[in-house]
Amino acid sequence: MAEVHIIGQILKAVDFAEPHIYCKWSLQSGSAWKLVQGEVAGQTIVCSHRLQQSSDFAHPLDIHLATASVQGWPKLHVEVHAVNVLHNSWPVGYGFAHIPSRPGVHRLELLTWKLAPVTWYDSVREKFGGGGVGLSKPDLIYTGVERYKLQTRSSGKIIIDLNLIYRNFAKFGVEFK
Repeated sequence: MAEVHIIGQILKAVDFAEPHIYCKWSLQSGSAWKLVQGEVAGQTIVCSHRLQQSSDFAHPLDIHLATASVQGWPKLHVEVHAVNVLHNSWPVGYGFAHIPSRPGVHRLELLTWKLAPVTWYDSVREKFGGGGVGLSKPDLIYTGVERYKLQTRSSGKIIIDLNLIYRNFAKFGVEFK
C-alpha cells in the first residue's frame, strides 16, 4: 500500500475579531484511506490576542495514512470557535483545505467563513458576545453538497505548516512532479 506521512502544526489564527478562540480540526478522506498511526481529529488550546489580530496555537499534527487509491484524497477540516468569560463557545469560522499532492514542505493559508446572521436577534447576539449561528451538519463544510444555500461572510484565516512524505506511490503508477 502507498503511504502518506503528514507532520506539521496548526500554527496560528489571523484576523479573527474575537479575542479568545480555539480550533477544532479533523482529517477527512475516502474509504480507501486507512489510519496507521496518529489522530485524525483534535482541538487546540484556547488562545487570546491582546495587541495583534493573531492567536498562536502551535498545535502539532502527526498522521500516518495508508491507501490503495488516490481517490478521496485527504482534506483538513477546521472549525474555529470563540469563548467568552462565561465559558460559552460558538463557531466563528469554518473551512477546509486539501492536503497538497506534492511531497515536501508546505504552508497552507486556510481561509474561513461563518454563517451570516439571518434575523435581527442573531446579529445582536453575535455582536455582544452571546454567540453566533452554527451549522447543524458540519459535513456541509467539506462536501459542498448543499453549501450553496448558505448565506456566509468571510472570517479570519488559519495558517498551517505541513511536511509531507509520500512512500510507495510509484508501485501504483502515481508520480509526483
